[in-house]
Amino acid sequence: MKPGDAAWPSGEKAAAYNGDYIADIAEDFVAKKTVKSDDRVFTASGDVDDIDSIREFAVAYLRREQDLDLQAFRVRFDNYYLESSLYSSGRVESTVVKLVAAGKTYEQDGALWLKSTDYGDDKDRVMKKGDGTYTYFVPDVAYHIAKWERGFHTVVNIQGTDHHGTIARVRAGLQGVDESIPASYPDYVLHTMVRVMKGGEEVKISKRAGSYVTLRDLIEWTSTDAVRFFLLSRKPDTEYTFDVDLAVTKNNDNPVYYVQYAHARICSVLASWGGDVASLHDVELLALEGPAAQALMLLLARYPEMLNAAAKDFAPHDVTFYLRELAASYHSYYDAERILVDDQSVKKARLALVGATAQVLRNGLAILGVSAPTRM
Repeated sequence: MKPGDAAWPSGEKAAAYNGDYIADIAEDFVAKKTVKSDDRVFTASGDVDDIDSIREFAVAYLRREQDLDLQAFRVRFDNYYLESSLYSSGRVESTVVKLVAAGKTYEQDGALWLKSTDYGDDKDRVMKKGDGTYTYFVPDVAYHIAKWERGFHTVVNIQGTDHHGTIARVRAGLQGVDESIPASYPDYVLHTMVRVMKGGEEVKISKRAGSYVTLRDLIEWTSTDAVRFFLLSRKPDTEYTFDVDLAVTKNNDNPVYYVQYAHARICSVLASWGGDVASLHDVELLALEGPAAQALMLLLARYPEMLNAAAKDFAPHDVTFYLRELAASYHSYYDAERILVDDQSVKKARLALVGATAQVLRNGLAILGVSAPTRM
C-alpha cells in the first residue's frame, strides 16, 4: 500500500503522513532491515504493533537519508546532540529551576511564564504548560547553556525564517540563567525557503503531500559545485529560485561556470607558457600599466578585506559576488592584452598578474567548497 491507494488514510484528520518515502520506510521495517547512520544503528522488529521500534527505525532511516545528502554536499558534522538528552540528563529541568530561583518567572493561568519582556521581547512567554510539558524554546535555552559551558562562546544558529520569533525568548532565557552570557548570544542566520525551477516549471513542494526536493536531487540534476555556489549566491533572508536549467548550462550566464572557466582559462595560459609559476613571485610589475591590468590588480588587492567582512557579517554571498566580479575583470583583461608576448619583462609581469588571479579564484572557490578545474 502507498499514498494515493484507497486504503491509505486521507483528509484533514488522517493519522498517516503522506509521501512515497513513508511507504518505503514501512516496507523496510516489515522486512526487519538494519539501517545505519552517522550516529546510530537500528534493526527493525518487523512487528507493526511495536510503536517504539517503528519510531526508532523511522528516525534512523531518515537520519541515514540526511547523511547521504550531506555526503553528496561534502558536509560532515563532528557531533550530533540529541534534544531528548536534554530531558533525560535533567538539563531542561535544571534550567527551569535556575530561572525560577532567579525570579525570572511567574505562574499564571496554570502555566509557568518567562519574564522575557525584561530582555526586550514583545511579550512574556510560556515555559511550562498546564499539562506539565515544556514549550519548544525551553530545551533550546538548556542546549545553549550547555554549549556555553563547553567553551563555545561564538555560536551561529542556521534556521528558517519561521524561527525568528524564538530568538528573543532564547536569549532572554540565557540572560535569566547567567548574566555573563552576552545579550547577543547566540548569533542567528535565518534562511527563506528555496523555490526550484526545472524545465521552465516550478517543482511543486508540499509538506502535506510529503513531496520535497532533497540536496541529492539538486546535485543529481546539476552538480555539487553548482548547488553549493548557487545556494551561497544570495542573502539567506531573501527569496531565491534555484534554476536547474541554468545550473547545467555551459556559458557565461551560469555564474559557477563563469568563475570556474576563468580559472581554467588562466591555467591554459600558464600551461602554454610552460614555466615555473614560483619564478614569477619577484617579477617587476611596472609593465602592468594598462587600464585593464590596473583594474584587475585593484580587485585582487580587495580580496583580504572582502573576505574579512564576509566572515564578520556571516555573508558568504559576498565571496560569490566578488569571484564573479574577479572573473569578469580577468576576462576583460584577457581580451584587452595578449599575455604571451615576445618581450620577456612584459610577458612575465602579465603572467604574474594572471597567476595571482588564478590563486585568488582558487582560494575563494575553496572557501565555498567549490572545485577549481584546470581544464574545461
